[in-house]
Amino acid sequence: MTTSDPSSSASSRPAPVKPDCAQDAPADHAHVPVGRLRGRKRSIARMALGAAGVVFGDIGTSPLYAIQTTFGAHHLPVDNTNVFGVLSLMFWSLVMVVSVKYGYFILRADNKGEGGIMALMALAQRCVADNKRALWLVMVLGLFGTSLFFGDSVITPAISVLSAVEGLKVAAPGLSHFVLPVTIIVLIGLFVIQSHGTALVGALFGPVMVVWFLVIAILGVHEIVQTPQVLAALNPWYAVKFFLHNGLLGFFALASIVLAITGAEALYADLGHFGKFPIRLAWYGFALPSLLLNYIGQGALMLHDPKTVSDPFYLMVPAWLLYPMIALATAATVIASQAVISGAFSIARESIQLGFLPRMRILHTSKKTQGQIYLPAVNRLLLILIVAVVLGFQTSDNLASAYGIAVVSTMVSTTVLMLIVTRRMWHWNWFKVVAFGLVFLTIDLAFFVAGLTKIVHGGWFPLALGGCVFTLMSTWKRGRGLVRSSMEEQGLALQSFLDSLALSPPHKVPGTAVFLSAHSHQVPHALLHNLKHNKVLHAKNVILTVETLDSAYADCAERFELHDLGNDFYQLRLRYGFAEEPNVPETLVEMDLPQCQFDMMETTFFASRESLVAAEHAGMQLWRDKIFAFMARNSTPASDFFRIPGNRLVELGTRVEI
Repeated sequence: MTTSDPSSSASSRPAPVKPDCAQDAPADHAHVPVGRLRGRKRSIARMALGAAGVVFGDIGTSPLYAIQTTFGAHHLPVDNTNVFGVLSLMFWSLVMVVSVKYGYFILRADNKGEGGIMALMALAQRCVADNKRALWLVMVLGLFGTSLFFGDSVITPAISVLSAVEGLKVAAPGLSHFVLPVTIIVLIGLFVIQSHGTALVGALFGPVMVVWFLVIAILGVHEIVQTPQVLAALNPWYAVKFFLHNGLLGFFALASIVLAITGAEALYADLGHFGKFPIRLAWYGFALPSLLLNYIGQGALMLHDPKTVSDPFYLMVPAWLLYPMIALATAATVIASQAVISGAFSIARESIQLGFLPRMRILHTSKKTQGQIYLPAVNRLLLILIVAVVLGFQTSDNLASAYGIAVVSTMVSTTVLMLIVTRRMWHWNWFKVVAFGLVFLTIDLAFFVAGLTKIVHGGWFPLALGGCVFTLMSTWKRGRGLVRSSMEEQGLALQSFLDSLALSPPHKVPGTAVFLSAHSHQVPHALLHNLKHNKVLHAKNVILTVETLDSAYADCAERFELHDLGNDFYQLRLRYGFAEEPNVPETLVEMDLPQCQFDMMETTFFASRESLVAAEHAGMQLWRDKIFAFMARNSTPASDFFRIPGNRLVELGTRVEI
């Protein structure tokens, strides 16, 4: 990101000071000690275990309801054609969508280690930075996918935990009335432990998911051994035969078959938590084979006894193992919820840094891994919505009708953004880009169109929730733009102000004043108010602008840029990636420049607190102005977000009409 000195006399001033990163140059790692290599392998193994415990919770518990819902919701007869066809479609969906598209291609589109649709949107925006219309379209696609991801983050925990606890109906029908209370208690417990961090949750849940995947694989193998002919379902011809045999009904069955791949987006969203190699290792080496064996085993069971279609997962469990399996399934579905919760935290943080959501309190829960975070506000909101969904829909069958369409909509957005990245950033030729688009957009759009039938049966809920999130995010982005424009119109040009100070210098007091400003070309309002009311300036004055890059982390060379404006005034830009948590005091001390050193005990920070007033004559519609003003009042102050200590801060109010 390149910026220039706004002043007209820049050529006569010293060149801007930038970081000297020579000392950070990587050393020669041609020879790595054996002990370090072993430690690295152990670290990768731990991360892969954590990925199994967090990333694959959602997709790993899909066997609880995917096949049952496919046959039950669409009233498919249990015969060879339908069983083989459904299994074939699920197998190739897992291979093409999860393993190939997400596991191989999408995970390569990391933004300095960060994933998720917001990170992908930032990459795509960088690719089309020279085209305003394309920039707007990319932003809309990114916001659309992000909004629906939040909608999915509400549905997934509800259906996952409900489907597991409903095993009580199979084991002891008399306990059916305990299903909802137990589900809500389990969900509350899950959200309570979120503050302890993804690392702890992954360490606790990883072994549980290993047991889960091993058990469902063994159950599947037991059924396959008894009906080995079911393995023929891996032939894609049976998927084609399923469509030919069922016609339009077969196509609309895709709305339920997609349940087998819900959770695929978590592979990308949790990239910053675990890294691509541990995620791929856990998926290809463990989770995928276990899922395939269980799905095929359920098909074998139904071929042997068609009556088991009512609940093929639990009916393949021996009677003596049923209660332990319900407990294990409940634990696994709690982990399924964790997958989308950690993904929601990551995407919310990226949205805040990119200016699509107001500032919120962000807590880092690991000293070793920067991507592991906790957002209390998001955590509370998700819990409230999920409990409301459980109480509103009552059963997993009802929730299955609402599930899937938001997931597929996010997948469509991801694929389109990925096409831009492959062409403009990876420089694929048009043949490869078109081939990628035809294959994966055809799959995504087929699932999407089939899922439209769910809208009247509950699918409207995640879409409506996503629409609300989209409205909030777009309103915040637009509102911040209007505030900047309003303040620029009211502002005073920086160079003219400095020239006037040179003609009539005010009294100066010892110390350093740092004025936070979003407009590096203009005089900060806090500086004007301080000079007007206190009639003094500090011995050293720094106009500080904090910028967020469209990459996950700022490189050393772009961390800061310092301009000497003369007369003891400096202009400083600090830059952070959208996956970083800005700590301004710490960065100022670390700069350690002879010409501009910071002693926090001698430094005072000045900030303007905007008082927003919704006006009918300008900006957005009045109702959006009021929403924006409400969000602004409840956002974390910039001083808190930038870690500025309260005893070193002076805030001055500014009235802004939008």
